[in-house]
Amino acid sequence: VQLQASGGGSVQAGDSLGLSCEVSGRFISKYCMGWFRQAPGEEREFVAGITWSGGSPYVTDYADSVKDRFTITRDHAKRTVYLQMNSLKPDDTAVYYCAARDSTSYTYVYRTANDYAYWGQGTQVTVSS
Repeated sequence: VQLQASGGGSVQAGDSLGLSCEVSGRFISKYCMGWFRQAPGEEREFVAGITWSGGSPYVTDYADSVKDRFTITRDHAKRTVYLQMNSLKPDDTAVYYCAARDSTSYTYVYRTANDYAYWGQGTQVTVSS
């Protein structure tokens, strides 16, 4: 399984930015996708996650710091997960990673980096004040 993240960049505080993560390789029928971020000198932290069963229903989960500003969605046909980031703050500056893992449940989002087996290469998001 390969993950290809894209969409990072440099923006001003209050701006919006969208990230994409395309999944390729071995098809996984049920899995959980997550976005994590890591700022310099900091631990990698959970941002958002979404379960993926190929159809509905599914659930999403967010870190408190991004709730109501970020939205995670997925397009099963395109095997792509998106992260729409609105009202960006300088504290959102980090390298953002997408991750995936097999999952037997569409109701549980994994929030710990060690729970994920597959990772994208990371994309830089820089928010200036």
